[in-house]
Amino acid sequence: MRILFIAISLLLSLSTSSFAAPADEALQVAQRWTKAFTEADVEGILGLYEPDALFMGTLSKAVVTTPDGVRKYFEAALLNDRPRTAKVIEHSTAVLSDMAVVITGLDVVTGTRDGATTTSNGRFTFVIVKKPTGWKIVHYHRSAVPA
Repeated sequence: MRILFIAISLLLSLSTSSFAAPADEALQVAQRWTKAFTEADVEGILGLYEPDALFMGTLSKAVVTTPDGVRKYFEAALLNDRPRTAKVIEHSTAVLSDMAVVITGLDVVTGTRDGATTTSNGRFTFVIVKKPTGWKIVHYHRSAVPA
């Protein structure tokens, strides 16, 4: 009986950790995204996206579906109104499988315009999947928190 209990405990711990690893790896991608945003690192942020990613930034007027569209968005967003910051206030993760994770939450983005700091409270969603090249963003959406 004791051996059966140990075997079941071991199986449960293995299955729990198998879902913790995808969440941790996806969160690392989101953390790299935040760092690249704050550093205005356009190339760094673009490298986190899969080429066929769906993208809807705060200022997007349409769904962006091409790498060139994502590049144009971040060149306009990150290379102006500097310095900028992005800070996650809270988030939740949902592990869909060992290869797909959804992260959603609230953030605060700041910029500088005419010497004054601007602040934008937002809500965001990342869908991050494991590809042969590593964990990549396949969907991103951010919108302002309603007043």
